[in-house]
Amino acid sequence: MNILDQIISQKRKEVEERKSLYPVKLLEKSIYFSSPSVSLKKYLLRDDLTGVIAEIKRKSPSKGAINSYVNIERTSIGYMQAGASALSVLTDTGFFGGKNEDLTLARKFNYCPILRKDFIIDEYQIVEAKSIGADAVLLLANVLDKARIKELAVFARSLGLETVLEIREAEELGSLNENIDCAGINNRNLKDFKVNVDQSFVLGQRIPREFVKISESGISDPDVLLKLKAQGFRGFLIGEFFMKHSRPELACATFIHQVNSRIQR
Repeated sequence: MNILDQIISQKRKEVEERKSLYPVKLLEKSIYFSSPSVSLKKYLLRDDLTGVIAEIKRKSPSKGAINSYVNIERTSIGYMQAGASALSVLTDTGFFGGKNEDLTLARKFNYCPILRKDFIIDEYQIVEAKSIGADAVLLLANVLDKARIKELAVFARSLGLETVLEIREAEELGSLNENIDCAGINNRNLKDFKVNVDQSFVLGQRIPREFVKISESGISDPDVLLKLKAQGFRGFLIGEFFMKHSRPELACATFIHQVNSRIQR
């Protein structure tokens, strides 16, 4: 099995275990369950922000440990003070070292859109996302078929959550539907974890205008972000580039300052 297959196989076991430990009725008692969500889509469309979605990621299957002991409070607050449009928090434990508590802690200190970055395969995980304070969830077009994507997106919307559909190949564009809020193009191939930002330039032209476009992974140059913005992208998910620094929030601040400086020229 490739890495993605391994992750999904493990995720199926994990979801069944969590269902027995934390029933839906228990999740629905969370203080966040009745709280209104913050719109990721609206924040990405704001002209006073850069569109950076700053990610908290402790490790990855390809790179191993990136920032195992990241301070969630300091980093999440620092990201927003730096001018990020939203936060992305990886909650997968086995392969990425994250946990649900990371997102809940970020939620405690920030009023901004938070994307739960995980491998969603079941409605239970969407209920869980709402219960831990997420505003949006990620669905993967190379993991779920077209019908299943629609079912999960409809369910997410029923809970007040927005959906980002992550696309990697042209044939996955057909999975976009009216219940999807944002279309994310992953520049990283999840089967071998190789990165190529050109993927966004190629596929971005084929995404219908009604979807907010997000370029994910491999962005480390402000000039590349501005070229993507000129192509109609409004969101730029950046994780590893920030997280490999001991103070990710400072790396984020420097990057956003460089972007804004170039815009003002």
